[in-house]
Amino acid sequence: MMKKPAVDKEKCQGHMVCVGIAPDIFEIDNNGKSEVKDPEGADETTIQQAIDGCPVDAISWKEE
Repeated sequence: MMKKPAVDKEKCQGHMVCVGIAPDIFEIDNNGKSEVKDPEGADETTIQQAIDGCPVDAISWKEE
């Protein structure tokens, strides 16, 4: 079981905090919303910082 970051597109408002913290994991799509481009692009601590930094709580861990 591995956990990966997931973005809730309904909640995301495109603040780009996650991209600033973890640019190897998150990018902004054509609609101005964050998406996960590489779930293994950074360590768990960095991903957690992006989750904690999101002003609208749009990012969470998803078990796979």
